[in-house]
Amino acid sequence: MWRYPFVLGAMAALAQPAGADPHPDASQVVSIGGAITEIVYALGQQDRLIARDTTSSYPDAAAELPDIGYMRALSPEGVLSVGPDLILSEAGAGPPEAIEVLEEAGIPFETIDTSPDAEGVAAKIRAVADALGVAERADAAIAALQADLSQLPDGPVQPAKRVMFILSLQGGRVMASGTGTEADAIIRMAGAENALAGIEGYKPLTDEAVSAASPDVILMMQRGAATRDHDMADDELFALPAFSTTPAARTGAVIRMDGLYLLGFGPRTGKAALELHRAIYGPS
Repeated sequence: MWRYPFVLGAMAALAQPAGADPHPDASQVVSIGGAITEIVYALGQQDRLIARDTTSSYPDAAAELPDIGYMRALSPEGVLSVGPDLILSEAGAGPPEAIEVLEEAGIPFETIDTSPDAEGVAAKIRAVADALGVAERADAAIAALQADLSQLPDGPVQPAKRVMFILSLQGGRVMASGTGTEADAIIRMAGAENALAGIEGYKPLTDEAVSAASPDVILMMQRGAATRDHDMADDELFALPAFSTTPAARTGAVIRMDGLYLLGFGPRTGKAALELHRAIYGPS
């Protein structure tokens, strides 16, 4: 019944990184991507960090580091101004021209590119460890991940709950997740079904599409005051015609979780999936 029964050795074998060169002497490291920063801390290498990007909000100590900007809107001058001797970046950083400048600056630039699943997280951990020249430290972090993942169900719990992840509700317009996203991956990892399995990526939905999807649970990111225009209170949400007739409205089932924790696919992914599973189905 339970997922990921394979042992650490098998998981490690599946988690070999592609192209992460070792830089054991790098002591001025910039991390770009919240999951990358989390992994650096999980490996006990945080003393080598000199800066991080805006998405790196965990652990709290990371907030004390200089912020070089949002990972998808980087300024090469801002990154280079802190004097890095190694840049570790999650795939998807940008804009492309900024990454091109950074890659041509003569400073080692390692892009960590993995998939949003259990093996992908393990691969990401190992790739970062290899890039930092501390490959031996990856095993403990992967073992901790495996301990959490081993508590998850193997596939949807029956009867499966249908979960709709809403990215934003700006102006009452629903932007939600279909397949091929981190949200879809974490929903399935938690033993539930994506209510929008018939579409791909993030798409705006009509009221009719929301009603037809018939979600049992609404999943959203916790947001701060600066992004309230993308969010609304539960009672406002279920007052919208699109949601008022859904099973989620009848039970008031809304789950809100920190975005990096839920969708970052870093070392806490197992914990996030387990917390989501329990929020959807209740304690086992």
